[in-house]
Amino acid sequence: MPMLGKVALEEAFQPPWAMESATGSNIGLYVYPEREAEYTSGIGNIQDRVVEARATGVGYSICSLTVPGVQGETNPAAAEDFATRSNNWIAQQIKAYPTELGAFGAVSMHNPKQAVIEMTRCIKELGFHGIMVNNWQHAVKASGEQTLLLYDGPEYDVFWSALEELDVPLYIHPAAPEGIIKDLLYKDRPYLIGPPQSFAIDVSTHVLGLITNGVFDRHPKAQVILGHMGERLPYDFDRTHRWLEQVEKARGMVAKKTIYEYFKDNIWITTSGAFSTIVLQFCVNLVGADRILYSVDYPYECYQDASDWFDNVNINTRDKLKIGRENAKKLLKLGEYKDCNAPYYQ
Repeated sequence: MPMLGKVALEEAFQPPWAMESATGSNIGLYVYPEREAEYTSGIGNIQDRVVEARATGVGYSICSLTVPGVQGETNPAAAEDFATRSNNWIAQQIKAYPTELGAFGAVSMHNPKQAVIEMTRCIKELGFHGIMVNNWQHAVKASGEQTLLLYDGPEYDVFWSALEELDVPLYIHPAAPEGIIKDLLYKDRPYLIGPPQSFAIDVSTHVLGLITNGVFDRHPKAQVILGHMGERLPYDFDRTHRWLEQVEKARGMVAKKTIYEYFKDNIWITTSGAFSTIVLQFCVNLVGADRILYSVDYPYECYQDASDWFDNVNINTRDKLKIGRENAKKLLKLGEYKDCNAPYYQ
């Protein structure tokens, strides 16, 4: 029986103005050739996802700016303007579907204090459910050298404190490698850019940095969402855990808890773009159904594929309801939405 009222959390959009100078076209890297027309329409026409959601039992979809978005802008002022315009645009789009669409805000991470201002506006004025960043912020040093900003240093504590105060999650989405990383690792391996390899490696490194540099100890209420079944982190928990506990803490690592505890208290994973029953069962056994959220990854993936898989997945009804909608209701503090309380029996 199809589950009605599912909540999908990683559903991308691109505003209609020209932005390829910052983000480039994602078609060549991330879109199946046979789905190019569907992607081209779905990334900008919000109505497309509403139609797909209605046909597949998804009651509420969270829209977020596509990769690399604001994080692709090296100029701080341009990035801030990009975020503001994008947030205003999607806020207008979802107004037509108040019981079916919500949004995660976009922020520039060049200046964490400015990021707090825009984040606060997104939550308190626009009614968004959280923030999504596309991994690292591209930036330029005073010397003119390009660099990447990650958010695990003390200079970002003001951002994490505000996230805790607003009581909303931060979704860390992957972005393609650029600059020296791309040249050194992927120049001769272009087919590993994106979902096959680089996405998971880059985000997992960032998240492990948050853990090992003490972000969740300084901000114990902070909540982070990872897509794609945890960006491969769960599958290496045993080795990562033992090494951090037995070696790195003795070397001065500041993290106070174990990786298992951070995933229990601070980190969520979604099913976006990872429609595998074996993988889902593994993650349920490892991190628990209470920390897993249904998602699609539209329009890079389609609602139908995700729902066909999840509606037929072989897990118990209680856990399936948690993953499909109940966890998202609690985390995002969702009110009434389409089919939110629809009965479900397997």
